[in-house]
Amino acid sequence: MPIEVKVPTFPESVTDGTIISWRKNKGDLVTEDEIIAEIETDKVVFEVPAPDSGIIKEIIEAEGEIVASNQPIANIDNSKSAKAKAEAASGTQEPTAEIPASSSPSSERSKETLAMPAAQKMMSEQGISAASITGSGKGGRILKEDVIRQNSTRVMGLREEKRVPMTRLRKRIAERLVDAQHTAAILTTFNEINMQPVIDLRTRYRDIFEKKHGVRLGFMAFFVKACVEALRKFPEVNASVDGDNIVYHGFYDIGIAVGSPRGLVVPILRDTNTMDIATIEKKIRDYGARAQTGKLELDEITGGTFSITNGGVFGSLLSTPILNPPQSAILGMHKIQERPMAENGQVVIRPMMYLALSYDHRIVDGREAVQFLVTIKDLLEDPARILLDV
Repeated sequence: MPIEVKVPTFPESVTDGTIISWRKNKGDLVTEDEIIAEIETDKVVFEVPAPDSGIIKEIIEAEGEIVASNQPIANIDNSKSAKAKAEAASGTQEPTAEIPASSSPSSERSKETLAMPAAQKMMSEQGISAASITGSGKGGRILKEDVIRQNSTRVMGLREEKRVPMTRLRKRIAERLVDAQHTAAILTTFNEINMQPVIDLRTRYRDIFEKKHGVRLGFMAFFVKACVEALRKFPEVNASVDGDNIVYHGFYDIGIAVGSPRGLVVPILRDTNTMDIATIEKKIRDYGARAQTGKLELDEITGGTFSITNGGVFGSLLSTPILNPPQSAILGMHKIQERPMAENGQVVIRPMMYLALSYDHRIVDGREAVQFLVTIKDLLEDPARILLDV
């Protein structure tokens, strides 16, 4: 009797998901625990492994279908003969030399085999060549969304437009941002920092730090440490609103906004007050790498008491970041730019960065917000204070 392939068990905060790609087609051989499908939820992408070795007998739910936790989406023939074929194929397949597309008359056919069933059907109906589409799925597989994107960008005269459906993650981001604007009294205050002391410290110890800890010394860890000290000093900034109550958090879980191919995600550094700079840098780089491949776990991007976003990596000079509900504040970092500054009656050139703190004015007053930023400024312009806790 065939064995069912079921949707993974979602956490309570996730109600359903969308099948965004099938890595296997009907009739394909699969081995136990081989990833055969991907399901996107509002927060993360879940991979669906094969529960046993065998042959894909039926795909019940196609790409684009919305599915619930533990719902059957495919059947695998795991009879002895089917399992033997799959395991034999897995154990005896040998790598073959890659043939350049230009020298192979079957390159078009080969690319078509990389297309998912829904994409193949749409290309056939609309007369679109697989060679004209760049697949965005794993291993270059062509997804239904790729065909829609290609079809929507066809030039009509000299005017061009495209219509691309939002991903579930992008929809969720949009909902949360609009919700933040509607439910919180958002205000932003600004300051600027002379980054020269941090740059000098980083330059002096960069090689030694990397050799000892196996990770590069960046700027973000300094900002995280400075924020922890400022949050201790101003607990309202680390609090949140729950109905008519203010919840003061006795821990410091800082979210670091990271751009990914599917949209902005905010992985959480938990208990940052217990972390040293090396641990913070390692965590940030690990989260950043896994965000690009969609490998972040759900519990790694939920919660948080405060957030940091760095638009400076994209060249932003100044911005007003939006809160990440239910948090009451978010710090915006920006581009480091040399500017003329007045010091002791003299004009000098300094590497300056604008900082922006957006906060919920319902529980954070302007006085606390401004002093919070001044605290970060003081710590970063004299970074020894971070290490000495003064």
